[in-house]
Amino acid sequence: MSNNVEERVLDTANDTVHFDHSKQQKIAGISSVFGSTIEWYDFFLYGTMAAIIFPQLFFPNQDPYVATLLTFTTYAVGYVARPIGGLVFGHYGDKIGRKTSLVATLILMGIATLLIGLLPGYQQVGFWAPVLVSFLRFLQGVAVGGEWPGSVLISMEWGTKKNRGFMAALPQIGVPLGLILGTGVTSLIINISGDSFQTWGWRLPFILSMFLVIIGLVIRFKLMETPSFQKVLKEKELPKLPFVSVFKHYPKQVISGVLSNVSSDVAFGVFAFYTATYGIIHLGLDKSIFVYATLAGALVAVFAIAFSGYFSDKISPKKILGFGNILLILWALPYFYLVNTKSTGLIFLAVIIAFVIHSIMWAPLAPVIAASFPAHLRFSGAAITYMFRGLIGGGVAPLVSTYLLNKFGSGYAISGYIILTAVIALVALKYVDIKYYKED
Repeated sequence: MSNNVEERVLDTANDTVHFDHSKQQKIAGISSVFGSTIEWYDFFLYGTMAAIIFPQLFFPNQDPYVATLLTFTTYAVGYVARPIGGLVFGHYGDKIGRKTSLVATLILMGIATLLIGLLPGYQQVGFWAPVLVSFLRFLQGVAVGGEWPGSVLISMEWGTKKNRGFMAALPQIGVPLGLILGTGVTSLIINISGDSFQTWGWRLPFILSMFLVIIGLVIRFKLMETPSFQKVLKEKELPKLPFVSVFKHYPKQVISGVLSNVSSDVAFGVFAFYTATYGIIHLGLDKSIFVYATLAGALVAVFAIAFSGYFSDKISPKKILGFGNILLILWALPYFYLVNTKSTGLIFLAVIIAFVIHSIMWAPLAPVIAASFPAHLRFSGAAITYMFRGLIGGGVAPLVSTYLLNKFGSGYAISGYIILTAVIALVALKYVDIKYYKED
């Protein structure tokens, strides 16, 4: 990275400012990692509570199987909302800038998460409890719909030709960090509140999110718009409706991008969330085993994502993504075999390896999707692709897994589901074109 002060166009074609590119690159990296961590901390808290608290809190009169299905339906609402968030924030991200959109997504996520922590249960307000939690989950999904593409773009576009893959992978680290933070805070509150966790303890992790949001906003306000977007402003490449232009001119990139990355989202939905439900309900194991196994897997994933992002610059993000899908196919069956042993050590091993494999796919996913679109449509293109991937992937993974387990009575049915999505991803990857990976 160069330490030279460079001249860039900031607001208009006639106004220029001097700034330190290296410094802005560092701020972009820190901002993306921290902001992404906050967003995913908030998002994952819901997934954790959906597995251990919400069925009894919001659906207490239902059969355990039905209550679990209904809870994961509200979980899926967040994924349904992602494309909407992607369209809205993608539009403004391509029209007025990446930074403004990212500030808005952080504020929206913070408010929605805080309100979830303050919600009354079914015993207090009846039918309105699940309605309100579904609505707030929807707002979380809208926020994530704008956060992911924005953080990836602002980091990648401040990168250079030599480190764009690594820079694009930095926001991806926010996923395991958010999971670590959410799991760590949840575990701490469980130990402090004890039996009271079921009544008031679960609320604290949601409320604490606001402190993180404030810090994230301070960092993001120090960040400038990216050189790529400055170039778009200078050349006046501002489409009236970016998402329409994406569907009209880049349908192949959207479809291939969605299908080539759906497996990583399905795998994460199973490994990070549904495994806890599977272990607690189907195997009769203590929830703490899966909480700590997930925490260990996320810790390893932080470094695995960084390494995968580094090698995506040295090799190719497409090849790294393909390699990850092959590993996923090979690990899907052994994963449930080890979990079914009920051995704590083997469960930890299964989860950690699963997280490493997911990291190998997760890191190159960012440059693969973002580099498929030109700068003036990149926010919208990346948002649409990523969010529809989530909608048909991780958003329904817990629901599909619950159905498969109930129908076949075996985790291996879920393994088959994971393998199928990985095969689809490998086929679709052949049609992915990352022509904007090194240049705009």
